[in-house]
Amino acid sequence: MKDSMLQRVTLRGRYVELVPLAMDHCDALTSAVQDGRLWEVWYTSAPSPENMKAEIHRRVELRESGRMLPFTVIDPNAGQAVGMTTYTNIDADNRRVEIGSTWYAQRVQRTSLNTEAKLLLLAHAFDNFGCIAVEFRTHFMNRQSRRAIERLGAKLDGILRSHSVAPNGTLRDTCVYSIIASEWPTVRAHLQWELQKRR
Repeated sequence: MKDSMLQRVTLRGRYVELVPLAMDHCDALTSAVQDGRLWEVWYTSAPSPENMKAEIHRRVELRESGRMLPFTVIDPNAGQAVGMTTYTNIDADNRRVEIGSTWYAQRVQRTSLNTEAKLLLLAHAFDNFGCIAVEFRTHFMNRQSRRAIERLGAKLDGILRSHSVAPNGTLRDTCVYSIIASEWPTVRAHLQWELQKRR
């Protein structure tokens, strides 16, 4: 599973395209992250404009070492890159993966683009790779992210207290959510309904 999950793939929907992250996306992603000045939100990990090139390089290196599959999130209607997302913490033996390291330009947050991006990533994980669970992790203080994950239908597995040290030196409590394979048909139906009602 791990080798196949790490193969570069483009996932396309009506509202979003997820394409393999590449250095030529740097300028567009630098522009996107400035919409909402996302790097200033202390409990998130969006790169600053001056660190965008280094962040792309870091994620591409992790892809090459078999530890991450990063995507650039494209708004096909505007023809613009609007964020990043990844498959990470790939556990081939236990058929689990995390969808994370995600950020979006403010203008597309809580839109059909985000809903469809999660639908495409979940479908690829469950339907193509037979995952038994897909995880999401976020900072305890990131209420917006937690609500968004819960709206997908993910359930809270628990909170890893003092899980890591944040860039500002504070200790991060990490909320771990998951969707398991038996829940996927219901989650998929819900996300498809959400997209349908917004048309």
